[in-house]
Amino acid sequence: MLRRYIIGLLLAFCLVLTVGCRNKNVKNPLAGVDSKQPDKVLFDRAMEAMRKRKYDVSRLSLQTLINTYPDSEFVARAKLAIGDSWYAEGGSAALAQAENEYRDFITFFPNMAEAAEAQLKIADIHYKQIEKPDRDFTHARRAEDEYRQVLLQYPDSKLADKARVRLLEVQEILGDREFRIGRFYYLRQSYAAAIARLKTLTDTYPLYSQSDEALFMLGQAHERQVDSIRTLTTSKAFDEVKKAQLLKIYTDDANEAYSKIITRYPMMPRAADARARLKAMDLAVPTPTQEAIDLNKKEIASRGQLGRMDKIMLVLHKRPDFSSATKVGEPPLVDPKPTDAPDLVKQANAVVTGKTDGDESIVSAETVKPGDGSKPPENQPIPRSNPDDTILPDKSDTPKPMPEQVNEAAGGSSSGTAAAATDGTAATSDSAKPADAKSDSSTTDGKKESSSKEKKKKGLRKLIPF
Repeated sequence: MLRRYIIGLLLAFCLVLTVGCRNKNVKNPLAGVDSKQPDKVLFDRAMEAMRKRKYDVSRLSLQTLINTYPDSEFVARAKLAIGDSWYAEGGSAALAQAENEYRDFITFFPNMAEAAEAQLKIADIHYKQIEKPDRDFTHARRAEDEYRQVLLQYPDSKLADKARVRLLEVQEILGDREFRIGRFYYLRQSYAAAIARLKTLTDTYPLYSQSDEALFMLGQAHERQVDSIRTLTTSKAFDEVKKAQLLKIYTDDANEAYSKIITRYPMMPRAADARARLKAMDLAVPTPTQEAIDLNKKEIASRGQLGRMDKIMLVLHKRPDFSSATKVGEPPLVDPKPTDAPDLVKQANAVVTGKTDGDESIVSAETVKPGDGSKPPENQPIPRSNPDDTILPDKSDTPKPMPEQVNEAAGGSSSGTAAAATDGTAATSDSAKPADAKSDSSTTDGKKESSSKEKKKKGLRKLIPF
């Protein structure tokens, strides 16, 4: 039995040694190349190794081809194939290396037809790493920029249509992210921030699947501003003229949002609600053109929808849902100027107070409250009614003395000092105490023991280990 065990161990050791030697002895890519076109032989070997998923072997042959035959006609294809090998291998590190190889290819061979393919692969690298709208959107932004470069630099390429569809999918995710943020601000009644986000969304991504919902929410935010301004009390600083100007601004903005739903998205669910709001505000209801109706129908028909099982599987993955993105239409290649919430507040301040950004007191239209007297309130934090809830401490209260640090293991008068300090009174020294009090204290402290000391066990408790 022992002999069999020893023989098996020796065989296993020889097998491991053989495999290790085989891995260390790397075969020379140029070995056995007997042809008038050795560069072609190397390239064919590399492609065969890549088909067998031997990516390291393939890259070695391709790099040998580039270094040995720099004037070969296969150099450009070999450089692109190195990036393809990293791309096929997958993984974050491999994809980053593939992006570097593709960028080098575009730098060295910008006029080749394969440059569009390299640019598309760079965009696909970030497309594969896009996460859901409520997660990190770095790769979504990068993918959007790279797909736009494909359409801007290579508009006549056969890959342009694929880049266009992918760009629509990426912008659907970015639009969904902006929509969630805008809705969050709207529900929190931060209407200036909600207006800025929703206005930026509708201007930047007009092909977003919930553009009608975003525009309707934008109109509702403007109406909330109108309602709050109507309840304001006029004064010398805020007269009826300024109030009418501010009302007209927000009313026109609401009218623009509702009208855009009807003229641009006439077949979307919010079109009927937008007509109802315009009628309630005594505003003219526009009529959509037949061209807008046909375009909107095509956009709706091109959108997909996940099944029940796909929705369940989507929860288990970090990949977003691209099915709601439209497949028709031209995505915007240049972002318009985003709407900034501070700029909206400054414009309202300029109307309400007539002051610019450099003035000392600027009043926001959102913070003006009705019935506050002749002077509109400033943007100052409102003090809380309960003094216990105030952020700053009450200066009228004198701070209590800090308790002295006491070593619990120490005996004597330290226990009495700790007790006195805990009660919030000033600790007195033993010399300042009366003689009888000092003797009582010393007697009491001598009898007390520290709680950290282990007490002796008596009787049957000696047999109990705990």
